[in-house]
Amino acid sequence: MFDPQRHKLAIVASSAPEAQAALVDMQARYDWVVPAEADIVVALGGDGFMLQTLHASLKRRVPIYGMNRGTIGFLMNEYEPDRLHERLTKAERFILNPLRMEAQTIAGERVSSSAINEVSLLRETRQAAKIEIAIDGQVRMPELVCDGVLVATPAGSTAYNLSAHGPILPLGCDLLALTPISAFRPRRWRGAILPSSCSIEFRVLEAHKRPVSAVADQTEVRDVARVRVETDQSIRLELLFDPNHTLADRILMEQFIA
Repeated sequence: MFDPQRHKLAIVASSAPEAQAALVDMQARYDWVVPAEADIVVALGGDGFMLQTLHASLKRRVPIYGMNRGTIGFLMNEYEPDRLHERLTKAERFILNPLRMEAQTIAGERVSSSAINEVSLLRETRQAAKIEIAIDGQVRMPELVCDGVLVATPAGSTAYNLSAHGPILPLGCDLLALTPISAFRPRRWRGAILPSSCSIEFRVLEAHKRPVSAVADQTEVRDVARVRVETDQSIRLELLFDPNHTLADRILMEQFIA
């Protein structure tokens, strides 16, 4: 529980004018320290900035309380400069395990990166990608002809995954969404819901002729040959939400929007 007498706060903001104006206002109202010394970080911006803030806290893993000064703000609380200490005291905690992407390029380079929302494989040219999919070492899809395919966490299931007609996953369900992007063959395949404990491996077929990039949130690796995606249980990211506006409520609400 937040204690204003013991816990130190830091504030960060996106470059958007609304976020910068809120930053000036909040800096005048409360005492702040630099993020490296903080017990809680207050983030002003939208969902994209929240992802940046979470990635910046991967090693230190300080709790993040976001306030929306962006467009959608799915991962943010409502912006209200008053009663910050009271809101932090009542905030509910949500623990998120990110995905870990291990990618190998055609040239043999190996790249590792974390993803809080999703890992996506995307075709680089006009030609469709051909991708083999294995789950826990067993090939389940010998050849998916598509624009791409992605793996989404529950927190990321309402982002790119939803736009690609993937399922919305409730928080705490220990599941991942495996969703094709514009699948051509097999045309009727709509993806799969998998245990979060599984290992998902993609092998790019005809990789030189049909190049594919892999994207872990905002990190892109070009010309991949193989990509393995797993839940990183060693990392626990902590988000703080107002009791009447939790991330679980938002995910539930999204399922009833036409």
